[in-house]
Amino acid sequence: MSTELAIETKGLVKVFGENRAVDGVDLSVPTGTVYGVLGPNGAGKTTTVKMLATLLRPDGGEARVFGKDVLKEADAVRSRVSLTGQYASVDEDLTGRENLLLLGRLLGHGKAAAKTRAAQLLEAFGLSEAADRQVKNYSGGMRRRIDIAASILNTPDLLFLDEPTTGLDPRSRNQVWDIIRAVVAQGTTVLLTTQYLDEADQLASRIAVIDHGKVIAEGTKGELKSSVGSGAVHLRLRDAHQRPEAERVLAAALGVEVLLDADPLALTARVNAQGSEQSAAEQAAKALAELARTGITVDNFALGQPSLDEVFLALTDKKGAA
Repeated sequence: MSTELAIETKGLVKVFGENRAVDGVDLSVPTGTVYGVLGPNGAGKTTTVKMLATLLRPDGGEARVFGKDVLKEADAVRSRVSLTGQYASVDEDLTGRENLLLLGRLLGHGKAAAKTRAAQLLEAFGLSEAADRQVKNYSGGMRRRIDIAASILNTPDLLFLDEPTTGLDPRSRNQVWDIIRAVVAQGTTVLLTTQYLDEADQLASRIAVIDHGKVIAEGTKGELKSSVGSGAVHLRLRDAHQRPEAERVLAAALGVEVLLDADPLALTARVNAQGSEQSAAEQAAKALAELARTGITVDNFALGQPSLDEVFLALTDKKGAA
């Protein structure tokens, strides 16, 4: 992996009226990786991507792509990047093949070269059988695949994928994930924005968590997970009526907030062994003993590293309390 940064921003700002959509974002994205930008709707992810792709002018700060300033050297930036946005950018009245041929010619390929490249991509993305159907008759997953295929007709050094799997079924999401991995294996850097925590967990080597236009945390998955605790206790009770009491006992035993899962029998609590004389396992054992002492029956118990869902909730709770 090269030590060159694909993206570097310092204090990046974008303002719309009174709304600071991006409020001082600092990013350092290594080349040859998937870098995840994680956050809820309205966090500033898409606005950040548009500035980096030279589609919006920053109102403050600096941004460089492969060392090129996005304002002063915009043409040089555009020559090395490609963008797949949240919505289909291909012509729905054309077939998949016609879309790729058209874009190939616009990008400077000769007729024969464009035809060859289109065939290669249709085959690689599992779209050969649908190549001569109009895109408006494609499924959601097929549309996303043809969108990404269009983005890499000329293999970019940097590919922006802005929430590429929104609205897709699990099978289609997995297909898009496989495509992203294949693109990175060919040497392309990917900046992936998503609001799906499992997607960032699956694909990204480093993650920036953005909320209200600010980066509130950044690091590897392991670093982010360890930042909010050494582990997480997951419990499943035998009797749902005992959950309120179990919540109280766990909170007292562990000294942390207990999360109530969607399953009425389940609870989750973070365990932080940092600065404690007891390990996470010892703290969890103590909590289980307290539950048993009060007559609460636990059917299933697990102690593991916090999920990214728990990380995000913890980080945004901290920000809200600041």
